Amino acid sequence: MIKLTIIAIIILVINIPFGYWRANVKRFSLHWFLAIHIPVPLIVAIRFASGIGFAWYTYIFLVSAFFIGQQLGSFIIKNIENRCDQISSCLVMDVYRCIRY
Repeated sequence: MIKLTIIAIIILVINIPFGYWRANVKRFSLHWFLAIHIPVPLIVAIRFASGIGFAWYTYIFLVSAFFIGQQLGSFIIKNIENRCDQISSCLVMDVYRCIRY
């Protein structure tokens, strides 16, 4: 159970930048689609590497972590828009610009 929790946290953190990117592009565009689906192969690789497998109970934790990470990224961009003038689709650069000014 501890391994599953750690993997869920990793998946959540991985999805924050993708949720940030998704919130800054047009809905149902290619970039929006990519922001949602690029992390999926990485998550499958993490599942194989960790050995947790694909048991039904793992989906509850990992799918929840996926969507919470996406929503956190969306929440972050809304807060950064209020504080900074110049917004892009890159979380790292936007945080750097906001801290610098």
